[in-house]
Amino acid sequence: MIFIKNIKALVGVREGGETSPLRGADLGNLNVLENAWIVLTGDRIADYGEMDELGNEEDGWDQLLALENQADRVIDATGRFVFPSWCDSHTHLVYAGSREREFMDKIRGLSYQEIARRGGGILNSVELLHNTSEDELVRQAKERADEIIRFGTGAVEIKSGYGLTLEDEVKMLRVARRIAEETPLTVKTTFLGAHAVPVRYREDRDGYVNEIINEMIPVIASEGLAEYVDAFCEQGFFTVEDTDRIFNAGLKYGLVPKVHANQMSFSGGVQLGVKYGARSVDHLEFTGPEEYALLAASDTIATLLPGATFFLEMDFPNAKAMIDAGVAVALATNYNPGSCPCGDMRFMASLACLKMKLTPEQAIQAATFNGACAMDVIEDLGSITAGKRANLFITKPMPSYEFLPYAFTTPLVDTIILNGQLYE
Repeated sequence: MIFIKNIKALVGVREGGETSPLRGADLGNLNVLENAWIVLTGDRIADYGEMDELGNEEDGWDQLLALENQADRVIDATGRFVFPSWCDSHTHLVYAGSREREFMDKIRGLSYQEIARRGGGILNSVELLHNTSEDELVRQAKERADEIIRFGTGAVEIKSGYGLTLEDEVKMLRVARRIAEETPLTVKTTFLGAHAVPVRYREDRDGYVNEIINEMIPVIASEGLAEYVDAFCEQGFFTVEDTDRIFNAGLKYGLVPKVHANQMSFSGGVQLGVKYGARSVDHLEFTGPEEYALLAASDTIATLLPGATFFLEMDFPNAKAMIDAGVAVALATNYNPGSCPCGDMRFMASLACLKMKLTPEQAIQAATFNGACAMDVIEDLGSITAGKRANLFITKPMPSYEFLPYAFTTPLVDTIILNGQLYE
């Protein structure tokens, strides 16, 4: 048992049984319990409350002393905040090497699309991954997993998409499964064979879509390697019609759709995602009132990826308009080697505040509660709730919870607890 006492505030306290994403005014209602304590038993949050409940000088602090005596570990969090771990619902964590040369191309003025047309971008990572062994991919991915854990992340979605052959897509997803087994992260996996058209199908995109549908999806589903199916529905990548076919095939095998939508144009990806009941539509730099209305009336979550928007120097989506329209908004990193080499969810929350004008309360809940909804772990993670898994982090002493997104480069995560265990 771990007993954390004298907490300046527990952040993101919510009642059990909430499984729908937060929308509108609810997204900004960050429940904070000041001068608090929390008890973790096994891998669960057992109980929490205010320090004043545990006694006073007159009764000798009987309850406080009892908890301290029962606990295997007592942590004094005076001046510190306790947050639920971040839930990062969109990453490409498994990849080989890096792409800093393209970073230099971008500085020299080439666009993401121009770099891709020259054989860079996703296809660069495809070649690197093909020539990298599974064990080496695991080694590299575990380094990134440790990095994001130390940033405060406890749950992560990992996509394939740098394979573009059955063998290499399976290799990627097996690596993601090993990350789930060999680290304390909660991991969800997504098959993203439709990430780019491989060189061998450069003049035959339909042929590659057929390979995804007839060869890749059946094997990946039969081996239980993915929960979701995704596609990069965008001009120059995959059309609405391609994505429609892929989602149809995926659903037949029990794969829930997600979609890369409207990153570079009004692609129709949002409409298709809503049509298929996608768990989330992600990116959304090009999104307007028509898409807002569709999303607000659906169960599909709008996952915004401010790190990629920042890195690619694009215009940020109008998150405030989405929230005002009733859209369920989540935040994620899009951690990948080409458009967001960053896995820091706190930085994403800071960007959301600075560039999309979310309040700290909205950003924190979009990165925890709604992120958990976007990867179907909300019954277990995403908030400080009795009975949920004990995934949380304790900050260094701070003046307020708003200080976390405000001081965006200051190392503030001090103690990490995942599955009820200290991560050291």
